[in-house]
Amino acid sequence: MVRVPEPDQEREFRRATFDSVAEQYDAARPTYPEALLDDLVELTQIPEGGRLLEIGPGTGKASVALAGRGFELLGVELGEGLASVARRRLAAFPAAEIVIADFEQWEPEHAEFDAVVAFTSLHWIAPGLRYTKTSRLLRPGGALAVVQPEQVLLPGVDVGFWNRVQEIYDAVVPHPDNRLPPTPDEVGDLREEIEASGLFRNITVRRHLWDVEYTANEYVDLLGTYSPVLGLPEEQRDEIYSRIHALITEHQGLTKTYLGTLNVAR
Repeated sequence: MVRVPEPDQEREFRRATFDSVAEQYDAARPTYPEALLDDLVELTQIPEGGRLLEIGPGTGKASVALAGRGFELLGVELGEGLASVARRRLAAFPAAEIVIADFEQWEPEHAEFDAVVAFTSLHWIAPGLRYTKTSRLLRPGGALAVVQPEQVLLPGVDVGFWNRVQEIYDAVVPHPDNRLPPTPDEVGDLREEIEASGLFRNITVRRHLWDVEYTANEYVDLLGTYSPVLGLPEEQRDEIYSRIHALITEHQGLTKTYLGTLNVAR
């Protein structure tokens, strides 16, 4: 994996890159397990027909599942292309709406949401606003739910393939932070960060593992939706795609394990 530090300017650039590959993002990114969504609904105690605010819904990967459960959903999405795909996917749900705006600047006509949810998106929000703004937009007793998915390597799994993937990154984009994906035990949660804000209580963390199988073409398409890769010069991107495609073809496909960490606070 290639890891790039995120100073403010880099963060601003990278969080806008996804819009250039909106359709590819929708096709390539995995969906979330139903069990994880069940836990989110249980822990947030969203009432039937409750009002949800989703930060950065992207193409609606989680939005459709939540709207399908009967909730009133308002998503605030930075990218016009991503929002267009999300609106198309949510067309069957009249209680779901996507607005195009920068969440950091956006203000609703009516707040008092039952829950604010963020799937793979809260880290793009400026640290000083992540909890102050979300808490302000919630009704008293409302809940914040943050889902952080990350690739992991399970203990005992043969890491030979992923070592070869890492060698490709090290050769094409050498960086001291490049390393193999972590094990599940090495992945942290947001408990301490949320507690430090002083704005939430009753913090609960649950974790879900799931596997996704990829062909060479599918995995290269997935790589093309990651901001560190999108931010590379075209020559380096193409070299990574070419080498990893050849490796997966040789390996006859791959299985990627995801860990979804659900953080819920009231």
